[in-house]
Amino acid sequence: MDDLRKAAKQEIEQLWSSVAEGKHIKTGDIRKLSAKLFRKIPTKDINSVFALCEQLLEEHNWELGVIAFDWAFRMKKQYNKDTYVIFYGWLKKYVRGWGDCDDFCTHAFGELLRQDKSLFSKILEWTADPDFWVRRASAVILIPAILHHDQDGIDPFMISDRLMNDVHDLVLKGYGWMLKCVSQTDQPAVEEYLIKNHAVMPRVAFRYALEKFDKEARGRLMAL
Repeated sequence: MDDLRKAAKQEIEQLWSSVAEGKHIKTGDIRKLSAKLFRKIPTKDINSVFALCEQLLEEHNWELGVIAFDWAFRMKKQYNKDTYVIFYGWLKKYVRGWGDCDDFCTHAFGELLRQDKSLFSKILEWTADPDFWVRRASAVILIPAILHHDQDGIDPFMISDRLMNDVHDLVLKGYGWMLKCVSQTDQPAVEEYLIKNHAVMPRVAFRYALEKFDKEARGRLMAL
């Protein structure tokens, strides 16, 4: 496992050496590297891979975090009753940026919720967590299910109700994004929700939720 971690670091250094000054490594290039390194993992049982993911996350490095969350997602066919505890631990300990939060929750963690909707009761509890990354995650984690038309057992509006006037801008944007995704599958429901809550919903969340509406509808709803 240490050899793979060292290899990942070396490959990332090589990627950086080819990046022009003032530029950044592209996420797509990190994902390509992740796929290449994943093929080299000798034992692909869930416990072994998750242990390696944890090693990468302990580095608190963006590139290694992308790889760790990608590998966790690749293990989706082996998720089990213990996976929630592991993923929640990672969310609390390692997610400290919106990119980490959104990557993890729209892939590995979001897939776990799709597989086990009974976890939604736990997700509801996240909306009161003192950590604003966890509160943002409570909305973002629903996005994979929403976009796959797989909402049985989850209720996005319950999440937005609880996050309605959150004190953190990134949480407001997070549930606004979630509502925008709902509008792609059930726009009338989102429109009804926005009309009902326009007087109390912060405008930043309101605008995010409207992004997929046509120009006429956006204008009409923003004028409320």
